[in-house]
Amino acid sequence: MLTVGADLATVQRGWPLGMPVVRKLEPGLWELRTRLTHGIARVLFTVDNGTLVLLHAFTKKSQRIPMRELQTARRRREDYRNA
Repeated sequence: MLTVGADLATVQRGWPLGMPVVRKLEPGLWELRTRLTHGIARVLFTVDNGTLVLLHAFTKKSQRIPMRELQTARRRREDYRNA
């Protein structure tokens, strides 16, 4: 997953970024998009005072984000905010 790490470094250096690397899903939640040989890697994250907070990572084969994955990221974002 060296590719995912390289894309994360790109986001850290150049925030804010847009498509095709980063897509905003909703207020306070973004998706890092990385193509891999065996599928598509996604890292869902939020930003807190300029710091990327990685919430959830998964691989997928379809265009849509599975609701379960999105709910996991939302729950972790709320846990982070309430900590």
